[in-house]
Amino acid sequence: MAAYYDQKLDTVGIFNDSFPPIMDGVSLTAQNYAYWLHQKEQAVCVVTPRMPDYHDVESYPVYRYSSFPIFGRKPYRLGFPEMDRTLQSDMNTIQFGLVHAHCPFSSGNAALDIARSQKIPMVATFHSKYRDDFEQSVHCKLIVKFMIHKIIRFYEKANEVWIPQASVEETLREYGYKGKVEVVANGNDFDSDVPVLPVKVQARHELGVADKIPVLLFVGQLIWEKNIEMIIQSLALINDLAFKMYFVGAGYAAADIKQLVADAGLTDKIEFTGIIADREKLKQYYAAADLFLFPSTYDTWALVIHEAAALQTPSLLVNDSTISKTITDNVDGFLCENTPEAVAHRLRELLSNPELIKSAGLRASQTINRTWESVTDEVLDRYKHLKKRMK
Repeated sequence: MAAYYDQKLDTVGIFNDSFPPIMDGVSLTAQNYAYWLHQKEQAVCVVTPRMPDYHDVESYPVYRYSSFPIFGRKPYRLGFPEMDRTLQSDMNTIQFGLVHAHCPFSSGNAALDIARSQKIPMVATFHSKYRDDFEQSVHCKLIVKFMIHKIIRFYEKANEVWIPQASVEETLREYGYKGKVEVVANGNDFDSDVPVLPVKVQARHELGVADKIPVLLFVGQLIWEKNIEMIIQSLALINDLAFKMYFVGAGYAAADIKQLVADAGLTDKIEFTGIIADREKLKQYYAAADLFLFPSTYDTWALVIHEAAALQTPSLLVNDSTISKTITDNVDGFLCENTPEAVAHRLRELLSNPELIKSAGLRASQTINRTWESVTDEVLDRYKHLKKRMK
């Protein structure tokens, strides 16, 4: 008779409020969970809000439910799974073994309902600094406090709460969560055994970047919470140097950010690509870059840092941010204080020492890079342990 841990679970449900075509770190995490569980021959499905005029092509089921656009947060959607009769009917036909919620909103509540009705375990991963999002859109401290309380109540109802790196626990505790947490790292689908140097050379050639020009890169939402204004201010302070900067992504602040670039006289050095959904094309930008700029204090875990590391591109982060715990300064990345002057000073120092950048990039590819396949093996093991404890 096969050992318990060799047996397959009933269907694992991956629930998240964003999923491709929305491209962000949590969306890609949910997508990779589903893809790699499917590759491991584990029955899996995704439950997420419906996107207009979009048709899923995944090899596993994706169940969409009614949604409406969120004002000022395009392309994100506000979902109503409890009001979608088709979704409810579909969910009633599935025997779930476990549900995994990657956000505490509409999809998370749908996962919680299924966990209760089918008496199965629910895992909930804490990915984001939700308070920052609320404070940006709701200018009332009492309402923000109430919303954070609701989120913590959600995580208190999970059988296990996961965080992508240990430093994220500080944010959860700050919000008021007192329960146990498990650190379960995310993976990176850019990892490969292909030598990176030829890829980097080819990428620069295809982007039309001269050999001697340093390439700087940002990938993510173009929103103020990402500290993009400070990137532009720091680049204005080194405008006497030669460099090329790419911003990949979109967001509510895109127009204002482009205006800042124009006002700073950086239009000829900074290019905005918009969202790049083609992963191979995005990989090209990571490969072409010498340095990845990500001074965000908003993120709890940044997939983009790991994607850059897979292409031997080290990151410049700011001290005391949650994501700064990912790297060791001057070893597999770089740190500086959270001011335009400090970032500019660090950039001058690094751009004059390309060998240091190169060695840090190589080290980053070895220390902070992990494949999704190896992560999925760990995830499946944890799922099965949790299921056995529940039984």
